[in-house]
Amino acid sequence: MSDWLVSISGTSAGAQLATALALMSALAHAVFGALQKGRHDPWLMRGSIDFFLVVFTAPIALFVVPWPTPSSMLILLGAFALHFVYKLTVALAYEQAAYTVVYPVIRGTGPLVTVIFAAVVFHERFTPTQWLGVACLSGAILLLALRNYSEERIDRHALKLGLAWALAGGIMVALYTTYDAYGIRQSPDPFTFLAWFFFITALDFPVIAALRIRRSGVPGGLRSLALRGAAGALIAWISFGGVMLATRLDKVGEAAVLRETSTVFAALIGWFILGETVGPRRLILMALIALGAVIVELGG
Repeated sequence: MSDWLVSISGTSAGAQLATALALMSALAHAVFGALQKGRHDPWLMRGSIDFFLVVFTAPIALFVVPWPTPSSMLILLGAFALHFVYKLTVALAYEQAAYTVVYPVIRGTGPLVTVIFAAVVFHERFTPTQWLGVACLSGAILLLALRNYSEERIDRHALKLGLAWALAGGIMVALYTTYDAYGIRQSPDPFTFLAWFFFITALDFPVIAALRIRRSGVPGGLRSLALRGAAGALIAWISFGGVMLATRLDKVGEAAVLRETSTVFAALIGWFILGETVGPRRLILMALIALGAVIVELGG
């Protein structure tokens, strides 16, 4: 299958598959985000997800796929560092402010900066129409964050601190998306890169979570934390794996923009499953996010 994926990279068939993978990743990422919402401390939740990523992925990395080349291993170590910083910023953002405020800031900043990075690193070029789509999508996501911000009643200092960490998280999204795209393109076997990526980049937060559990226990219950962590690990394979394969097959910038329709899916999950109120303004912003993604896809 790896040979087939490599063979269709850069073709129209590859572009179509990349679109499907990016949208699948968006839906999975919305579910991934919802799992981290509310019941458990974000540090413990991320630690649980990463623990199960190591458990599920280690047999595949060690015994199924070919081992990475020395150059790929160096790239994977760089990915470990980038994703560790990203996870830190997200945990700090979730700790300070509401999910509905910080999540759109992270996701709204990411695609705009990723398109700029992809232009520099991969020499990708967006048409003026596509830039309009990027502006529409990122602008609507950030307006959604502003709308949610205006409704928050928590300490304003903590809220601003959470937004600052969320902005840093959005920049880290752009950095790791571009870097991971470079890594998977350099790897002779994309599934080797994916398996070792999930194995190596998940080694950090279980240690942090274990230290916090020793100090404060597990508010919300260990069983619930473990079940959510296991589900999150499986969803992470679809979410992060899907978008990385999309960047292997087609433009990095387009995959990054399409993936940020996860904000729409997250709002729909909140509306239909979690029973949250959406309202007409949020519906309009959700429509603009979807419109921006369509413009980027069709405007190339």
